[in-house]
Amino acid sequence: MEVSVPGLWKAILQQEFEQPYFAELQAFVEDEYAHQRCYPSKREVFAAFEHCSFDKIKVVIIGQDPYHGEGQANGLCFSVKEGIALPPSLVNIFKELERDLGVPMRVSGNLEQWAEQGVLLLNATLTVRSGEAGSHQKRGWERFTDAVIQRISAEREGVVFLLWGSFAKKKGLKIDRTKHLVLEAGHPSPLSANRGLWFGHHPFSLTNAYLKGLGKAEIKW
Repeated sequence: MEVSVPGLWKAILQQEFEQPYFAELQAFVEDEYAHQRCYPSKREVFAAFEHCSFDKIKVVIIGQDPYHGEGQANGLCFSVKEGIALPPSLVNIFKELERDLGVPMRVSGNLEQWAEQGVLLLNATLTVRSGEAGSHQKRGWERFTDAVIQRISAEREGVVFLLWGSFAKKKGLKIDRTKHLVLEAGHPSPLSANRGLWFGHHPFSLTNAYLKGLGKAEIKW
C-alpha cells in the first residue's frame, strides 16, 4: 500500500508512517488487496487527505468504515461515487440538510465538493473487504486516524468536529473543546434517525454560524 498523501499531510503524519504498527498495517492491506476484493480502490484510500489540505481544514466529519458494496466507496466518509444510489445514511444527511438550510435533496452522493471547501471526510478505518463490514478494523487504521484527529486538535484552531453516533463520539474524546466546536448527534442511519436521535440538530447551520463568527467563509453545503 503506497501512502499517497500531499506534502503537508506527509510532514504532519511522518511520525506515524514510521511506526512499526503502520508497517504491519501496510503489509496487511497489501495482502488483502492482492487476494480479496476490497474498497475503495487503492488510489482512493487516502482521498480524504488529497481533497482537503491540513491547513485548509474547517470541518471534520468522522465515519466508521468505507462502504463495502460494489462501486460505492470513494475514500470520503458517507460519500459515494457519481451515479451510485444514495445509501440510507446519506439520504438522512441530505434530509437534515434540507430541513436545516433549505438545500434541495441532492441526486449525487459524491461529497468531493464539501472536501474541496475544507471538510475532512475521515473514516476511522480506511479500507474494507467487499461485503464484510468491519473486516479491516483493529489492524492499525484506528490508531492512525486517532493520530490524525489529535494532530488537528493540537495544531489547528476553530475547527468544527461533527460527531455522529457513539462510535464517532468515542473517537472524538480527546479533541480540545476549548479551541474547537464539537457538535454531537445520533448516527444518520435509519435505526438511529427513527429513534429521534438524528433529525433536528441543525449541524450545517450551526457549523456555518461558527465559521462566520470566526471570519471564515461558510461551507456551501
